[in-house]
Amino acid sequence: MNSPVALDADQAHSRLGELTVIDVRTPGEYASGHLPGALNIPMDRLDRAVPVLTGAGAELLVVCRSGARSANACARLAEHGVPAATLTGGTGAWAERGHELHRPAGAARTGMSMERQVRLTAGAVVLAGLGLGLLHPAWQLLSAGVAGGLVFSALTDTCGMAALLSKLPHNRPRPADLDATLAALARRLR
Repeated sequence: MNSPVALDADQAHSRLGELTVIDVRTPGEYASGHLPGALNIPMDRLDRAVPVLTGAGAELLVVCRSGARSANACARLAEHGVPAATLTGGTGAWAERGHELHRPAGAARTGMSMERQVRLTAGAVVLAGLGLGLLHPAWQLLSAGVAGGLVFSALTDTCGMAALLSKLPHNRPRPADLDATLAALARRLR
């Protein structure tokens, strides 16, 4: 599999007016701050956007927090013949370079990033497994299972724990109105 085209934060900033930006993070992450004009199409719903994107001819920039999910999204889009670039370092790199992040009205609290949620959950489960292992050694398998999951996640560049956590209510503070987003995307691509 070829690596997707990558733009760094400054390159993307200088070309922002000519790019259609798709943010593949959860609605909660999107609400915590996104690139100006970005449309939120969560990774788990990306396939629904393919018919709108196919043959559009627009230059797409796919964004996430760190660049890993957006690179995976670009690869998925490429399988359908939709070329897209990824933002190297994601919104984290964008903000570090001093570029503006937009927050939707009513997004009073900033959510915890998905990466941070995964680290917190994995660490808590490992500690629970080790603590319960003092009562009965079989509980240590819980810690071993998380360790195995982390290794698998690193080898496959996927994260099952993030997929599960993205379904929690705090990661979907507002319903992601995908139909409205796809309609806005179709208008931009005309």
